[in-house]
Amino acid sequence: MDTLNPDHPPLVITPAGYAPRVWKFWGTALWGLLVFVAMFVGQVGAVLLLVAMRGLPLDMGSIQLVGKEPQALALSVIMGLPATLAAVWLAIRIKKASFVDYLALRWPTWKQLLLGAAGLIVTVMAWEVVSRSLGREATPGFMSDLLKSGRDKGAALLLLFAFSVAAPMSEEVLARGFLFRGWSASFLRVPGAIILSSLVWTAVHLQYDLYFLAEVFSIGLWFGYMRYRANSLWLTIVLHALNNMTAVVLTMWLGE
Repeated sequence: MDTLNPDHPPLVITPAGYAPRVWKFWGTALWGLLVFVAMFVGQVGAVLLLVAMRGLPLDMGSIQLVGKEPQALALSVIMGLPATLAAVWLAIRIKKASFVDYLALRWPTWKQLLLGAAGLIVTVMAWEVVSRSLGREATPGFMSDLLKSGRDKGAALLLLFAFSVAAPMSEEVLARGFLFRGWSASFLRVPGAIILSSLVWTAVHLQYDLYFLAEVFSIGLWFGYMRYRANSLWLTIVLHALNNMTAVVLTMWLGE
């Protein structure tokens, strides 16, 4: 009857040589690169589809012309999500592991959510103070121009969905999901995994200057810590979405 008693769970014997079904450092790094490539292909594929639908020549000039449009950019970001999920699913499937468990797709408690939001607010506000003291913009100029252009051209909701839902999910599944999971199980352990996954996430935003990259990295460290503390990827997805949604709304509808 011990098997039915929570105070005396059944004995589980771990076979000799058994290892958790997790990609370690190099496996995670190589698959992470493939996931990033898949994300990029999905994003570029959306632009190529728009170019073809308009009957334009499939050359770099047409791709750059269409890719600068707010609607096209939003669709590009959105199409990167299924490509990312498919590549991560394949990597996890090969290990015969659970997709949900591997990525820690567990809903956080309200306490964890409030703590994560509080830390995010403190981090963002600290950078806001530094930006004002240095006379810098709180949002990169090209992003402000893009969002306001999208608002004026009727693409506001599409951009809001792209940057507040699709982008956070794609980036968190890659950085705090797949990369953190594998690297934290390697010689890097949790601290190294938080730092390295934050660096990779920062590298995804190379369109920013060094100042904004430093801000992105600091936010990534907080997300990584909360991913570890709460053991929940949904937590960092929600925090990332809230951060992006706030920035998009403030820029498109409340900014000068």
